[in-house]
Amino acid sequence: MRIGILGGGAWGTALAQVAAGGGEALLWAREPEVVASVNDDHVNRLFLPGVALDPAIRATADLAELADCAALLVVTPAQHMRAVLAALPRLAVPLILCSKGMEEASMKLMHGVAREAQPDAPLAVLSGPTFAHEVAARLPAAVTLAVEDRAVGEALRDRIARPWFRPYLSDDVIGAEIGGAVKNVLAIACGVVEGRRLGRNARAALISRGFAEMTRFGLALGARAETLAGLSGLGDLVLTCSSTRSRNFSLGKGLGEGARAADLLADRRTVAEGAHTAPVLHRAAREAGVDMPIVAAVCALLAGEASVDAVVERLLSRPLRAEGV
Repeated sequence: MRIGILGGGAWGTALAQVAAGGGEALLWAREPEVVASVNDDHVNRLFLPGVALDPAIRATADLAELADCAALLVVTPAQHMRAVLAALPRLAVPLILCSKGMEEASMKLMHGVAREAQPDAPLAVLSGPTFAHEVAARLPAAVTLAVEDRAVGEALRDRIARPWFRPYLSDDVIGAEIGGAVKNVLAIACGVVEGRRLGRNARAALISRGFAEMTRFGLALGARAETLAGLSGLGDLVLTCSSTRSRNFSLGKGLGEGARAADLLADRRTVAEGAHTAPVLHRAAREAGVDMPIVAAVCALLAGEASVDAVVERLLSRPLRAEGV
């Protein structure tokens, strides 16, 4: 069962390493240097340097080659997923969505985008606390694999499971997606706390209250609370909000240290998805009648509408309330 991977960045390459443990893995990348590096030297020097890749991974720049794969791991940046999927022929094989975010133009989660671009393909979502370099190095990790059709989910789980990579099945596709999208925005906020040296107490409080925002939004859109409290929600939130290996956390740290968002984003080869998701999530929350003050604060910082100090003061001056609210 050959698995295709759409996206040759660090996470796509790490997932190719996972897939190659059970058979052939075909990695599609836009960058010719990535294709050459993977095929010739079994390494992705551009996005995942220093990690030896399984020889069963083959790379290609020809999108059409992936049409013959039995399933596709879709790891393109969220804002490019629609265009990449639309460029493929109409498929009926499972698409495992591994990108985390919401499309700016439509405010749709990734499964909504994929369903429009490839209406015949069964959809799954893979999400959880995973840094690419650790997964590629075969360090232990666990993820949520959310798919509505259990038989499809079991087949996909068995194909990608490894002794060091454990997928846990769920049928809550919306919950798995919301956790991954919201945590990226909250990671920016936690990075600001780090950059501004507001202390570990503040970061722990922000993670807790951010999780409350994630839960309110998820429940409003039909997610289940246990999914949001699992690997794809709280688990991913804790990881992403605690390390500069997170692109979103690093972006927030730069903001907390006084840099401008435009400068930080212009200097990045890889994508901090939370920067694109934040304004979309803010709009979606308003439409759903969900209060998400931390998300609103991140939006204000990214847009240059308020300083870090003003945003912190605004959050700290909110009315006191019961914790479950």
